[in-house]
Amino acid sequence: MQSLPLPLALTARLLPVAVLASAGWALSSGPLAAAPATDQKSARGGQTSQGTQSAGGASAPATSAATKTYTAAPAPCGGVSVKTIESLVPGAKKAGKEIPSTDESIRRTCSWNALKGYDYRWLDVSFEITDSQAQAQKSYTQRTADKGGGGAVPGLGDSAYSVVNLTTEDKQQTREGVVLVRVANALVSITYNGSDFETKKAPSTDEINKGAIKAAKDAVAALEGGQKKG
Repeated sequence: MQSLPLPLALTARLLPVAVLASAGWALSSGPLAAAPATDQKSARGGQTSQGTQSAGGASAPATSAATKTYTAAPAPCGGVSVKTIESLVPGAKKAGKEIPSTDESIRRTCSWNALKGYDYRWLDVSFEITDSQAQAQKSYTQRTADKGGGGAVPGLGDSAYSVVNLTTEDKQQTREGVVLVRVANALVSITYNGSDFETKKAPSTDEINKGAIKAAKDAVAALEGGQKKG
């Protein structure tokens, strides 16, 4: 079956990638976005504790209320297995494409997309490292509240949320699923969507939701198996 030229709806979907790349992938523009704070205050607090003397003259042990389980974002294009990519984005290059970031230690994102025949699929996987578990939880709560209509995903990370929405442009349907997961002080975000340019219909809610959750499970496993402090 011969592939059709990319329609206007697909062109519109791809345009933000170029814009985000030039801007350094600022996730604050996305539906579940929030910018992490710096860790300078915690660092200063730790230095003060180390300099405090106990009544007996010995230095008191330093304590930290914001222990960072994860200190850096893992390589995002290795965050999803080849098998999952083949299943969710048929015809996509397995290596994916990492989106430039202003600070790769804090946030990294990889994208896969392909048009096979008339079927189009897009997958984004993002890792974000915050300064503390409390900060990650606050960001998670804010983002899920802003993206209503979804539900919890049990058994994934410390907390996980998924939502699926259908949009129509020029009679072309696109269904998109978003999964947000908190794991200690890290956040994992998945965006997965699809369209059929022959029927102008979108994949089912179940297909998109399950696909997004499948990618999220891979990404969480990659995070937990990578840069966790031992």
